Amino acid sequence: MNTSAVLGVAVALSVAIVAGVVVWTKRNRAYHSSDSVAAAYDAWTNDRLLESLWGEHVHLGHYGDPPRQRDFRDAKADFVHALVHWSGLDQLPAGSSVLDVGCGIGGSARILARDYGFNVLGISISPAQVARATALTPEASTCRFAVMDALDLKLDDQQFDAVWSVEAGPHMPDKQRYADELLRVLKSGGTLAVADWNRRDPSDGEMNAIERSVMHHLLTQWAHPEFSSIKGFHHNLVASIHQRGAIQVDDWTKATLPSWIDSIAEGVRRPGVVLRLGPSALFQGLRETPTLLLMHWAFATGLMQFGVFRSSRGQT
Repeated sequence: MNTSAVLGVAVALSVAIVAGVVVWTKRNRAYHSSDSVAAAYDAWTNDRLLESLWGEHVHLGHYGDPPRQRDFRDAKADFVHALVHWSGLDQLPAGSSVLDVGCGIGGSARILARDYGFNVLGISISPAQVARATALTPEASTCRFAVMDALDLKLDDQQFDAVWSVEAGPHMPDKQRYADELLRVLKSGGTLAVADWNRRDPSDGEMNAIERSVMHHLLTQWAHPEFSSIKGFHHNLVASIHQRGAIQVDDWTKATLPSWIDSIAEGVRRPGVVLRLGPSALFQGLRETPTLLLMHWAFATGLMQFGVFRSSRGQT
């Protein structure tokens, strides 16, 4: 490539970055209602950028503790298996019924069905996600998908042997109702497996001015009404009118932390993927980068934590 071409690419990239930052600072995707969450995920699903870069799993990866270098997509699949083992889902027999709340495009549900033999119902508030999850799932698979609000599950009490939910809680305006619905549809003695982004509990230190500014952006950029803390959501589960016994928690921040930088690095590793999707995909990737960097900073400094929650029967 000659000097003029290199200069042209540099100028174009600089303009794109500046434009992306300007849009990021001037516009937001603040939570207004469940419709705003559905609209955000419909858009992310339809533009195919996340799927093209991250594969079938729209959640963080598990890199071990201490973390080790992993392929980003492999780490995402490893996360599913790690949560299955930690929660005790691998103690359930094949044919057990599992509800995946906030199923994305079905990556976790397909692993649960394929590798563990479970009958999985994945639900999302996004019609685009459900349509894409269905399209990606083989006809012979034992998982299916439906559009449903996690705060108003159109399902029977104690219907499932296990309930699984990964990174859905931040979108829930009523954390107690979210906990109540997860436990309501879980059979007595069933297995609960929840993983979420959580804020530092106020009892462990109030936010300073910088942290408040970062938190504002984390909430308004990705349609989050509020983050619960690990302590707070543990209380929601224990206090639920449908509580099924003791709930145990752990902090997987260290094991998942590399995901944020890897989320950005995938665009560098696979530039052809972004370019094939057109200029809008490049712009969208640049649009998301500041939030990904802020997420990394927040989890690395303790403002945010990655909490996992399980029912007592899942203890190993």
